[in-house]
Amino acid sequence: MHTLFIFLDGIGLGADDPALNPFAAAHTPALWSLTGGARWLRNTPRLAVNGAVFAPTDPRLGVPGRPQSATGQAAIFTGRNVPAELGEHYGPRPTPAIRSILAEDNLLKRLVAAGKRLAFLDAYPPRFFDAVGRGKRLLSALQQAVFEAGVPLRGEEDLRAGRAFSADFTGQGWRDVLGFGDTPVWSPEEAGARLADEARGYDFSLISTWITDEIGHRGPLAQGVAFLELFDRVLAGLLRAWDTKNDLIILTSDHGNLEDVAIRQHTENDVPTLAIGAERHTFADGLAALTDITPGVLRALGVA
Repeated sequence: MHTLFIFLDGIGLGADDPALNPFAAAHTPALWSLTGGARWLRNTPRLAVNGAVFAPTDPRLGVPGRPQSATGQAAIFTGRNVPAELGEHYGPRPTPAIRSILAEDNLLKRLVAAGKRLAFLDAYPPRFFDAVGRGKRLLSALQQAVFEAGVPLRGEEDLRAGRAFSADFTGQGWRDVLGFGDTPVWSPEEAGARLADEARGYDFSLISTWITDEIGHRGPLAQGVAFLELFDRVLAGLLRAWDTKNDLIILTSDHGNLEDVAIRQHTENDVPTLAIGAERHTFADGLAALTDITPGVLRALGVA
């Protein structure tokens, strides 16, 4: 079984208010098809329809305050209640204590130890590697988990070869924001199909985007709507090319943010977790909080 894990930073389940919540305003038929036509909102219950399981997921983990990226991502990729262990939600970048937790054990390390073939499909530009190498930039908790597992970070050459993907999935950002004039650009549907092709080469692959969180912090609403509609088209292309009878897609987030562009801060809302295809019920059995995601993945992949 091939498993593709999609991490959308900073998306939660918010109010049914199209003036504040891009999820309440965007036209996202692919997302709706996986929840029986329902929008992804605070009042959307746990659902098992159309070959998918949708589960509102607790990022608060019993710790007061607004959930943050470093502790939330560490909880996702270790199954440990990292905010409770530290006594606070913390982010965006992991502290030495959080890095130590990720180095001790994490989902990706367990999968590698079990003999699974892994890939991290994000593409990073040369300036990212330069900043990390000079100590000017810390890895995120997700990136740290990848590093600790010995899974390589992919770069410009991988993007050009179609082995890695930009944060906007299509590659347009590398041209418009990073200034690369000749890197490939695909339509959202083409990007989704290419993502399916690349993920089929591995037992477990991971792709992430920070754009959803950035829009949540900065707005405006229209940009959030546009990005959700772009991602919906990527997902549509992915699903058309994906073998849902035999393979699994998992989508989740670390904390809420995008669903309320009025406050420019993280929220305390539940986040959505979605499992599509094979072993979705095995993965989602008992899933209620971020700490349940790693155990669910291990169950679905048959790793003790």
